[in-house]
Amino acid sequence: MNRSVLICGASFAGLSTAYWMATFGYRVTVVEIASGPKKGGTPVNIQDRTIDIVKRMGLLDQIREHALKMEVMEFKNAADITERSSVRPQLTGNDAHDEYEIERDVLLEMLFDAVKDKVEFMFGDSIQSLNDETHQIAVSFKGSEQRSFDLVVGCDGVHSTVRRLCFGDEAQFLRYLGAYFSITIVDQSLIPDNTTQMYNEPGIAVMLNAYNQKTDICLCFQSEDEIPYDYRNEDEQRRIITERFADVGWRTPELLAQVRRSDSFYFDKLCHTTMPSWTKGRIALVGDAAYCPSPAAGRGGSLAIDGAAALADAFVACSGDFEQAFEQYNQSFRPFVEQIQAEVIEVGLDFFIPRTAEAIRARNAGTGPMV
Repeated sequence: MNRSVLICGASFAGLSTAYWMATFGYRVTVVEIASGPKKGGTPVNIQDRTIDIVKRMGLLDQIREHALKMEVMEFKNAADITERSSVRPQLTGNDAHDEYEIERDVLLEMLFDAVKDKVEFMFGDSIQSLNDETHQIAVSFKGSEQRSFDLVVGCDGVHSTVRRLCFGDEAQFLRYLGAYFSITIVDQSLIPDNTTQMYNEPGIAVMLNAYNQKTDICLCFQSEDEIPYDYRNEDEQRRIITERFADVGWRTPELLAQVRRSDSFYFDKLCHTTMPSWTKGRIALVGDAAYCPSPAAGRGGSLAIDGAAALADAFVACSGDFEQAFEQYNQSFRPFVEQIQAEVIEVGLDFFIPRTAEAIRARNAGTGPMV
């Protein structure tokens, strides 16, 4: 085809989109502000339609081989007594009914290996401007000379630069869900491996997820109003978490000490990305930039993989006509996105961050929401 596409972002959305576009014969360039693929984060769930997609990509056997074997989820009280436990179903070998959980960085490395010899990477660089010139898009970069591409795909996350430059300020697309969260990953098992533990106080959630001699520390709190902060200022974000959890019980003081010592820290608001269209001219968005489901869905990584495949399937159905493909992508994938986002509102938030002591007791007793 000898057409070119620039993909912004080298995480699940970006690498998956790069895989499919390279398969179609596009000359693919990926620009990523980090020095390598965007690593760091909690494990990814591969289930339902995503299983078929990774099978098509030739990755399913590797995912099976590296799948985590999470065994139990425990709900703790302040005295560290387990009030309820839920045994995780074990893999049956039947892909239609299985759910594979895999470390984020392991899956990311698989995707990178699948495209690294077919794709040009511009690490440590970023897009400064986009100018749609009818037949191509002129792109200026922070650290490189201006270039032109036939298509641009923004796969650069909830605070997408491509979305801001092409569609407008993020405030009109991010739907705040009334809570903030942080994730810290430490290289030791703070609880038994293959175990998840959760502790709640009204409007507060503390979750530990241990696997392969490491532990995810997830801290989440409700806030009726949005908190003004600089999403690039990690010191400010750490202060917010420290202050909000200073008086929380269970093992929280010990966990805050781990957070303070760790170099691994991510903080943001729980939000949905909602847009009337994920495409404009020769520009498309995939993943969190277009339809972030929020971490409460547990589907961010897999939804990005699903979205890249939905865009690819639209290209196939439309014989490579990008305008028709973009229109079909907007129409065909939207019902699934809306379903996932609705489930977060209806079940996910009440499960992870119950608002009252009564709701916590009901969930821990098995009469409240369960996912």
